[in-house]
Amino acid sequence: GEAGMASVAKLKKGWGVPWSFLALPLAVYLVWVYIPIAQSFGYAFTKRDSLLYSTVYIGFGNFTRLFGDPQFYVALKNNLVWLIFFVLIPIPLGLFIAMLFNNAFKGNRIYKTLFYLPMTLSFAIIGTIWMWIYNPDAGFLNTILRNVGLADLARPWLGDRRFMTGALVAVGVWRQVPYIMILYLAGLQGVPVELVEAAVIDGANWWQRFTRVILPVLAPATVVSITISVIDSLRAFDIIYVMTNTKARAAEVLASYMYTASFQYQDYGYGSAIAVVQFLITLGFILVYISRTLKDEQESGL
Repeated sequence: GEAGMASVAKLKKGWGVPWSFLALPLAVYLVWVYIPIAQSFGYAFTKRDSLLYSTVYIGFGNFTRLFGDPQFYVALKNNLVWLIFFVLIPIPLGLFIAMLFNNAFKGNRIYKTLFYLPMTLSFAIIGTIWMWIYNPDAGFLNTILRNVGLADLARPWLGDRRFMTGALVAVGVWRQVPYIMILYLAGLQGVPVELVEAAVIDGANWWQRFTRVILPVLAPATVVSITISVIDSLRAFDIIYVMTNTKARAAEVLASYMYTASFQYQDYGYGSAIAVVQFLITLGFILVYISRTLKDEQESGL
């Protein structure tokens, strides 16, 4: 009847408001994200014909070449190193620092700001600072090692293929820790004081309070921290570009290999194939995160 039609019209009108707000950002996202992703998938099945000055369809040729390319496996292995260290170091260290800063003490805000400072710097500045730190002759790191009697450990950190990836990952980790710290500081605001006090009254020591009261409440923050760290490790590019100019093939990751193939060798089809593989790997982790989040929401009745 009329009441039903009115309610439908009201519902449609209600939906119109959020969609009108979303229209512009969705349009921008479509132009700058979704369409380029679709184009990359299309380019991945083509190659440039230098004689005809055009692109020709080659099917899965780029992917066949990719999976037989030793440099692709170097990039994949380096991305795995980034992933492992981005999870194993920033997550526990960020949590530890957040736990320290969650207590009230003199200078708390100053130290918190200093720890967060790396997140406010651009990768160009971070890269420049760390190139000075890693300088083999007058660099801060090697100077310190020589002055404390560990001259044997001084290395050309960015000039030796054995240490390149580790040196670059260290810079990425240094920047990632404050990000995780902020996520955990936000999560710690949700820890009920009454629960902690009840645990103290029940005779729980600090480790039992941490593992049985605080960690379970921080589970959502941990899932977000791990997911963000994994995704950030898989799209690592800025630091590598700034500090090696993508010329250090031993430190190659998927993103830098994609850039090198596409823009230095003008092999856009091959670069797109690398981008597709990187996208699919990252998408896998994102889907796991989304499915976990949706499951948690269903269980909590949201």
